[in-house]
Amino acid sequence: MTVTKSHIIHKHFRLDSAKLKRAQKVLDAATETETVERALDLAISEFERNRIVEEANQKFLKSGISIRDVYGVLSK
Repeated sequence: MTVTKSHIIHKHFRLDSAKLKRAQKVLDAATETETVERALDLAISEFERNRIVEEANQKFLKSGISIRDVYGVLSK
């Protein structure tokens, strides 16, 4: 993941206050702004992890490896 220089901007959102407070507690964030920042960071990192896993799965499938079901329970 590449890191770019941050540009702080002002945005106004209508958010569920109970959900925001719950996220603040779960993320151990001091402020609501920090809560939103941490939640965004988590969403971005989760996307990157999923992308990397998908690439690895595709490489594995394209490698031509043969998978045997030693228990005989998988159908073809």
